[in-house]
Amino acid sequence: MKMDFPVEKTVKARSSIRTYENRGLSKNEKDRINTYIANLSNPFSIDVTFRLLEKAASSDGEKLGTYGVIKGAGNYIGASVSDGELALEALGYSFEKLVLYATSLGLGTCWLGGTFNRSGFAAAMNLKEGDLFPCISPIGYPTGKKRTLESVMRWASKSDQRKEWSELFFKEDFSQPLTKAEAGEFAFPLEMLRLAPSAVNKQPWRIVKDKDAYHFYLARSLKSDNAKTDLQRVDLGIATCHFHLAALEKGLPGTFKKLVNPEIQSPEQMQYVFSWIES
Repeated sequence: MKMDFPVEKTVKARSSIRTYENRGLSKNEKDRINTYIANLSNPFSIDVTFRLLEKAASSDGEKLGTYGVIKGAGNYIGASVSDGELALEALGYSFEKLVLYATSLGLGTCWLGGTFNRSGFAAAMNLKEGDLFPCISPIGYPTGKKRTLESVMRWASKSDQRKEWSELFFKEDFSQPLTKAEAGEFAFPLEMLRLAPSAVNKQPWRIVKDKDAYHFYLARSLKSDNAKTDLQRVDLGIATCHFHLAALEKGLPGTFKKLVNPEIQSPEQMQYVFSWIES
């Protein structure tokens, strides 16, 4: 299958950019982003709405702001989805695919789930009743320089660190770590999943391989007071995107399916979400 960008190179090139050149996207790049948005899909067949927004103002004149976290960006991307099963996971998947595409064009992005003026962006998004609107991202030209605030934020969240394989991937149940040798051809998709970004770098995903299936679990490490902005579900969608794109690039066949019960003993904080079934 022909991919839109090389998965490993793009995953490793992506980082959270918070300082941009003080200008908006060119017409050519806006057209490319909007064309890509028009063709975005996810394996859950859930419609996700994206809007490429100008920084200037929302529809009611309220400024689109990020409380000083982002500097210089002239454009933002917002995503919303109708509430429902796997809605936030689908949004995370599709949004990360767009983020990786932007990375392949040399553009910077940064997942924002809390540090933005939600009312201003919500007005600009023209949300429908019941829509979920958990996050946004700036999109623009990186300056190549990090402000002190940006460096401190990266250090505090340990942005460049990821959990080890033995903490994330298991075989048959949660008592036995899965090795790369045991994963075989799927070692690459799992490694790309391991490198996925997440809110405050919590990496709230765990995968259990059992026979011909990889079962995806949400490892609850944060309480979600608002189900409509449950960022850990979005994070799982982001990680799933990395896994799926890598599997597609390597020609590894399979489908995502939500099982009634994967029959795996799991700790209380582990929430089963869906499975990748090899075919």
